[in-house]
Amino acid sequence: MNFPSKLIEEAVSEVSKLPGIGKKSALRIVLHLLKRTEKETHSLADALVAVRTQIHYCKKCHNISDGELCSICLSPKRDASVVCVVQDSRDVLAIENTGQYNGLYHVLGGIISPLEGIGPSDLKIDSLLERLQHTSEVKEIILALSPTMEGDTTSFYLQKKLKPFSLKISTIARGIPIGGDLEYADEITLGRSIVSRINYD
Repeated sequence: MNFPSKLIEEAVSEVSKLPGIGKKSALRIVLHLLKRTEKETHSLADALVAVRTQIHYCKKCHNISDGELCSICLSPKRDASVVCVVQDSRDVLAIENTGQYNGLYHVLGGIISPLEGIGPSDLKIDSLLERLQHTSEVKEIILALSPTMEGDTTSFYLQKKLKPFSLKISTIARGIPIGGDLEYADEITLGRSIVSRINYD
């Protein structure tokens, strides 16, 4: 791709490093920014720098936060007896957007993946165990990890580590998505749907 300016080329190179953005999309974004006022471009740049330099991770649950503790951990309206364990902050956002969960969270910061060199010590597992040792409020742990080999490995490891706490340990349901056709479902998902079937009320 030929660029009319070295500055444009450098900007496109940086923007294209973002996930899901190729060179063509990056060029469109850079040219769009070029058309905006200087003030608008500075506002975007300032917001991105602020995200990188001022965002914290909650000391309690490791979710993205503006302060030492996130708004979820600080809220007196949340049910402190339930902690949902997730892979990263994107999962917290996804669950929160359902409006169906009112408990607390614990963000692991990844999942066990030997192929990528990620072991239990690389995750926030110890802080979860420490958190449980210092409270008697928690009665249930929900393991809301991706239904992959790595996610299942992490869930299995966590179940073993959580056994001494005598808590209720549950996992999110897996099955056929709403609006999905059975004929297009993979065998593992369909099989789990049959095994984990629920009664009609």
